[in-house]
Amino acid sequence: MDQDLERILIDRTAIAGRIAEIGRDIVSDLGEDCESDGIVLVPIMTGSITFIADLMRQLPLRVRIGLITASSYRGTAVESSGEVLLEGEHLPESLEGRHVLIVDDILDSGGTIRRVREEIESRKPKSVRTCVLLRKKIESAMETPCDYVGFDIENEFVVGYGLDFDDYYRNLPDIGVLKPEIIEMHQSNAE
Repeated sequence: MDQDLERILIDRTAIAGRIAEIGRDIVSDLGEDCESDGIVLVPIMTGSITFIADLMRQLPLRVRIGLITASSYRGTAVESSGEVLLEGEHLPESLEGRHVLIVDDILDSGGTIRRVREEIESRKPKSVRTCVLLRKKIESAMETPCDYVGFDIENEFVVGYGLDFDDYYRNLPDIGVLKPEIIEMHQSNAE
């Protein structure tokens, strides 16, 4: 599958180093306050699965996991539809008084993170913070509040490290840009 990439944008070594830094920042910000109750990590599935697995290993805190499935990309789309569908959740019974960290793979339109944050805040947590692996350098993303950002990237469609195209490429260990002909091939096969 590496042969489908035009180029690697962020390699696995840079990803691992940045995740370790984010982990230290989270512990610095929340560590003492989380000693008794810990933190609830809420990854937005499915794109953040690889990111959350590596991030939580950097947190020497009491950690609970809750899942939310949301999507704004469908099939062979390379741009967000702008409409966020919450397709399912598996959250702890109560988030009241808890510290919550929402974790997503990429921030572009900002719609997904805002929608999930609204849902979490309605459950009266002690704090809600957000963390994304990637943030696109576009107005909607840069204006969306986010506490922890792995990398700011140009407005390109990327795959790997959990990010997909038509449900493929999530297992690539690096983040890369697909060749245009690969995108065209998938899109024409979907028609």
